[in-house]
Amino acid sequence: MALELFLDMMSQPCRSVYMFAKKNNIPVEVKTVSLMNGEHYTEEFGKINPIRKVPALKDGDFCMGESVAMLQYMAERFKTPDHWFPADLQKRARVNEYLCWQPTGIRMHGSKLLYLKLMLPIVFKVEVPEQKMKDALEDLDSSLKVIEDTFLQDKPFIIGDQISIADLVAVVEVMQPFAAGVDVFKDRPRLSAWKDRVVQAVGKELFDEAHESIMGAKEAVKLIDSSKLEHFKPRIIRLML
Repeated sequence: MALELFLDMMSQPCRSVYMFAKKNNIPVEVKTVSLMNGEHYTEEFGKINPIRKVPALKDGDFCMGESVAMLQYMAERFKTPDHWFPADLQKRARVNEYLCWQPTGIRMHGSKLLYLKLMLPIVFKVEVPEQKMKDALEDLDSSLKVIEDTFLQDKPFIIGDQISIADLVAVVEVMQPFAAGVDVFKDRPRLSAWKDRVVQAVGKELFDEAHESIMGAKEAVKLIDSSKLEHFKPRIIRLML
């Protein structure tokens, strides 16, 4: 029986889950849940994930959310190659170390740039103060430096010579501001070379497929009906500005 994956490919965690499943030939049925259209608030989706976030997973009668937990579940459930989520205690600890750092380390800052560059000025017609943009870019730069200097150092991948789920979780976050027009790879040869290795390990066709939606974000946001998001506008402005 195929797993059911509930995804919106504009979402970073959804892309990591999708690439992992497809790369490992895990039988999945993908069901698209549009966040912009509020489909995660339907009664049907609430039965899959009461927290109403994507990605979500359904395996028979078993349902779960949270991308990191889902990646680990699929690795164990389908006995994927060890390098993805190593059995070795210290290697697995290194994977978990990155996964624990990333929500407030890179995700917060990468996602913020997407909102400041695209969502606020284009969808909500809100002018972003120059200092706010400058501060956000500095925060992102600091996070990218941590990825290079602390997690990658001189290694091909985060935990060594082979790719792991930590690299998948990392690369989708790095691609988020890149899609918004921030060249995160400029003057960062280590980060750029690492990203190229991740693409090669995953497969360029799969990587590009997973990122097709987000790489078209500049045009996609122009088509968003802002009236559908009016309820969230005050909260988004408060969080981002």
